[in-house]
Amino acid sequence: MDRDLEAPEAEPPSSVASARASAGALDRPVFAATVKERERGAAFPQSARARAFRRRFWPDATAAEWNDWRWQLQHRIRDLRGLARVIRLSPDEESAVARHTGPLPVGITPYYASLLDEHDATQGLRRTHIPVNGEYLRVPGEADDPLGEDHDAAVPGLVHRYPDRVLFLATGFCSTYCRYCTRSRMVGGGGEYTFSTTQWQRAIDYIAAHPQIRDVLLSGGDPLTIATEKLEWLLSRLRAIPHVEFLRIGTKVPVVLPQRITRDLTRMLRRYHPLWMSIHFTHPDELTPEVAEATARLADAGIPLGSQTVLLKGVNDEIGTMRALMHGLLKLRVRPYYLYQCDPISGSAHFRTPVEKGIEIIEGLRGHTTGYAVPHFVVDAPGGGGKIPLLPDYLVGRDGEDLLLRNFERGVYRYTDPGGGLGADRVVPPDVAARAKGVPHA
Repeated sequence: MDRDLEAPEAEPPSSVASARASAGALDRPVFAATVKERERGAAFPQSARARAFRRRFWPDATAAEWNDWRWQLQHRIRDLRGLARVIRLSPDEESAVARHTGPLPVGITPYYASLLDEHDATQGLRRTHIPVNGEYLRVPGEADDPLGEDHDAAVPGLVHRYPDRVLFLATGFCSTYCRYCTRSRMVGGGGEYTFSTTQWQRAIDYIAAHPQIRDVLLSGGDPLTIATEKLEWLLSRLRAIPHVEFLRIGTKVPVVLPQRITRDLTRMLRRYHPLWMSIHFTHPDELTPEVAEATARLADAGIPLGSQTVLLKGVNDEIGTMRALMHGLLKLRVRPYYLYQCDPISGSAHFRTPVEKGIEIIEGLRGHTTGYAVPHFVVDAPGGGGKIPLLPDYLVGRDGEDLLLRNFERGVYRYTDPGGGLGADRVVPPDVAARAKGVPHA
């Protein structure tokens, strides 16, 4: 896309000092690195693929520059010219990028661009980050804010839906923009939200005034794009509220910008335990040496790591792909947590699978691999209903005082359950009851 057609994008929040000078300082970036961070940057692992990509497309960049997260942000691919330099765009991609205006712009870090297939427009990772014209089609059931977050906003940027927890939207900036983003209406500039320290303070004051809130989830945008000292400013004030028991951060930064996970950042984060982190993973191709280093640093800092994965048609909707992702996550000390049905955000129909596909994948994981590798499959109910878990149906019915249950191999087993009523409404064929394993109730 041409620069003059591109919506202005909110950059990562600035330093504490500049924020004190102006509430609008959250919209200005800070890229200055300390000497120690620059020295440590050169030691961050770099895969052979990333090294070859750097030498081909950024030949003047040193390894230390490539491993500096600020350099990665400064050199993001953000327009048609930048994409065409590293990707052989299809006509569909080229026209979709050219026509884009408003929020959810193109934004891809050089590191993440190195994972995209240069020639294959059907590659999963490429489809999730380069627009196609399907993005501009809206089908029944879709909405700009399908989850009703704006309706449940107690103050701007703070969603209070569940009784004991809140969603704190700290920024509208992401280092890399997913095309199926639930908050596409507000991220990347040109959206409906602005962010400032004044807004942050209103949210903090609301949390402090509501003692039932025990859990705060920081999201956005991506909170880990916020400068370390500014993020600490926010974490310290939330931690100072007596009834806030623990904090969570939702992020994709360790996947798309792993260089951001510096020693300075992890040292800061560990001061605010209990602190948990949910990381957005999509495909096993993302499990690189760089990502392994980032998750190791976070885990070594005592931060429990969980994954959040969106089920996407043609990207990760095969059992083999999902199993490889979940196994790989466990090796990185990331516990698979949620598998989301793709939200009905406007223009996302080309990504959505039928709901039964998610149940099929869970059934293909349960019993066929360790339970730690099986996430919860959930539909985030449109209109603000919250997360609703869905499971394969393992309940066959009832035979007297025996509950009949199906296992992962589709065998039927008896569980003696005297006085229970579960399954009584289901008719069990006599041959199924006769084949059920176990001793029938006398």
